[in-house]
Amino acid sequence: MRRAAIRLCTLRKGLLAPVRGLTHGFQYPGKDSAFHVYEVRDKLREIVGASKNWKDHVQAMEERKLLQGLLVSSQDGLPPRRMKDSYIEVLLPLGSEPALREKYLTVQNTVRFGRILEDLDSLGVLICYMHTKMYSTDMSPLSIVTALVDKIDMCKKSLSPEQDIKFSGHVSWVGKTSMEVKMQMFQAQDTEYCPVLNATFVMVARDSENKRPAFVNPIILESPEEEELFQQGEFNKGRRVAFNSTSLLKVAPSAKERTAIHEMFLSTLDPKTISFQSRILPPNAVWMENSKLKSLEVCHPQERNIFNRIFGGFLMRKAYELAWATACNFGGSRPFIVTVDDIMFQKPVEVGSLLFLSSQVCFTQDKYIQVRVHSEVASLQNKEHMTTNVFHFTFMSEKEVPLVFPRTYGESMLYLDGQRHFNAMGAPVAWPKEYRVGP
Repeated sequence: MRRAAIRLCTLRKGLLAPVRGLTHGFQYPGKDSAFHVYEVRDKLREIVGASKNWKDHVQAMEERKLLQGLLVSSQDGLPPRRMKDSYIEVLLPLGSEPALREKYLTVQNTVRFGRILEDLDSLGVLICYMHTKMYSTDMSPLSIVTALVDKIDMCKKSLSPEQDIKFSGHVSWVGKTSMEVKMQMFQAQDTEYCPVLNATFVMVARDSENKRPAFVNPIILESPEEEELFQQGEFNKGRRVAFNSTSLLKVAPSAKERTAIHEMFLSTLDPKTISFQSRILPPNAVWMENSKLKSLEVCHPQERNIFNRIFGGFLMRKAYELAWATACNFGGSRPFIVTVDDIMFQKPVEVGSLLFLSSQVCFTQDKYIQVRVHSEVASLQNKEHMTTNVFHFTFMSEKEVPLVFPRTYGESMLYLDGQRHFNAMGAPVAWPKEYRVGP
């Protein structure tokens, strides 16, 4: 089996040479030139042997089964890699390629953040393939997919559609079958690139048939800065475990949260009646149930990823655009994205599925709007609905927004969950007036 896999790999040419350097303020000399943003998906297809035509996808997946023999039974059987081995830079030349700009342009002459989410998802996968590259073969036996978008934070810079953008990133933490990826986005201003976005993704490796977990290369730490990045990855893992253990789907709210919900309930009782059923809204408030928007997508082959399932970046873009519309409709002005966090990819979305997206404002404070988007799919055969993703977006409006009030216990849990995600954002952001990120 291993010989057959190697023979298959040698038929596919176009190896990716690792690019040198690190993000977060320090880089290594001798870095290769950056990839063009369009090259990223092409490189991913080369690495996994994916078909470019839908009619050939079954044959391509059958060929990948031959790569099973290249997988190891223990992480000890894989050579360790350095952080700089996985470092990549990708250029998005909006300023120098007007034809490319159309894809990223909003009607307000801003950058479509949903397109940026797609690029980040593809870049994260490619970075992990650089870390796990087998230099004896052209094709990788691993199927690397996005498991979680841990955090995306926008910096205090404007995004212009007329200036080039550069992405960079590398693996910053490694487990046995998972990897954390740190990415940054910069935009050209005058004679330098200035940071505009920081992102942390978690990717998982599976076997060539995308059925079982697969081991990834361990990592070597070569400096105090790299040790700090790795420890941050360990901290992030522990934080996610702790956050999940206190999920409102598992345990009751804290005493402080219960008190807050009860006080909100009391503030909505009609003072003219002695009844728990008669509810009125306080001034400048909206019932949570009136803040919903929904959409439906038919998942066509055009939106597939290299493993012939629906591209995770496409799902994020559609969820973000619905969330942005929800925040815009709720706040009465064009909102700005502040933070994206805790996007868990629970189930893959198959080509041909019906994708149902439901967006709702679940928490507000001053100018901030916390939006939750629930994603589920329905098979055309049995019409069974299954949750695939839950997305959390924090927006800032141009003006103060109404308070959102839950009416039911379930909505109260959504409110508390939204409040938790908002509080996890950290210190409030004071955006400059020129800051704009469109849908």
